[in-house]
Amino acid sequence: MTDSKPTRLHYGFIVVACCCLMMGINIGIAFSCAGIFYKPVSASLGVPVGEFGLYMSILYIASTLVLPLGGKLIERYSARWLLSGNSALMGLTLCAMGFCNALWQFYVAGAVLGITVAFLLYLSFPTLINRWFRIKVGLLMGVCSAASGVGGMILNPIGGAIISAYGWRWAYIVFGLLVLLINTPLLAIFLRDWPAAKGLSPFGAESTSSSSKAAGTDGEPFSAAVKRPVFYGILFFSFLMMAMSTLNLFIPNYVQSLDFTIEQGALAASAAMAGVMVGKLVLGHINDRNCLAGVLVTTLGGAAGLLMMIEGAFGLWIIFGGAFLFGWAYAGVTVQTAMLTRTVFGSRDYARIYSIMSMALAAGGAIASGAWGLIVDATSFHFIFFCGIAMLLICTVIGVRALAGRNSART
Repeated sequence: MTDSKPTRLHYGFIVVACCCLMMGINIGIAFSCAGIFYKPVSASLGVPVGEFGLYMSILYIASTLVLPLGGKLIERYSARWLLSGNSALMGLTLCAMGFCNALWQFYVAGAVLGITVAFLLYLSFPTLINRWFRIKVGLLMGVCSAASGVGGMILNPIGGAIISAYGWRWAYIVFGLLVLLINTPLLAIFLRDWPAAKGLSPFGAESTSSSSKAAGTDGEPFSAAVKRPVFYGILFFSFLMMAMSTLNLFIPNYVQSLDFTIEQGALAASAAMAGVMVGKLVLGHINDRNCLAGVLVTTLGGAAGLLMMIEGAFGLWIIFGGAFLFGWAYAGVTVQTAMLTRTVFGSRDYARIYSIMSMALAAGGAIASGAWGLIVDATSFHFIFFCGIAMLLICTVIGVRALAGRNSART
């Protein structure tokens, strides 16, 4: 059944707005704003930054473990209530973090946040956009992903100001209340699971009904894909991209290590989030036309950004510019990995194939987010940034080779 008023705004765009709320507020706080808490919380608890940062590793581990079950739950039960419920749980956990007095309590909070992130990040907009749209899927995924950059760009300075004026505890509480009292009710009210619930067909279904490719029947079956080396190449690509992206958590501390203020460190983090925002929008547009160009812009642009931040002692604006370019690589974690997977393997078993790539993303974050903190304690910020550059160059090679061989990977 289709809508009797074709000129009316399709409800799918309301769903997109809900996905943007999840990415901008929930994910923006959980990931994009995490770095501004590292130094003040570590100093308050009297522990090294690396030990405190392990809570992010626990977050990623929990997400990795939950993803297989979460994928089944979101297909079997209401995505609307699963996502709203996890948003509420995240809000409560953030508020509770404002009352934590021991490191182990943050580790427990990280595990709970990881459960919520499995749904709110990895399973939310990829599932819902594919349900509600048949055209411009890549662009809309980019729009939803970009919202995390908008959220980080806005919320990082706010969080930094709250920390400076009232302390890190109040910053956690304010962020938790924002999620719990504003974001969660909006998701519960407006989110819907399927177009049929509103008497609609997916947006663009009419224009693609005669095309098997657009309808999602082209491409390689999962059973054949997992037997090809390119599958494991993209799996490694996903792992490295997420591992590299967690360097974002250390940008505020790096800026402060150069004798800049916590507010300037927060602004550098916001510059990275501005790069994420712009990068995700542009990468979605680029990938609709040429996935190879998307790979090159993502990886080489990010490597250039990290190199600029290494030279940050020459000026704050160099750091801001480098952070902005690094944000493009950060953007590639969700946009480029998804579009590279779709371009190489097609749409036939995309959801199942990408769920495995998502596990590699979560595993990369689990290992790297804590490992970087330990490495920087033993070496330097410059060393971990050079490691990030090396990872991006490896991803360049993997992406180019995967796309060069895609004809042999597609049926």
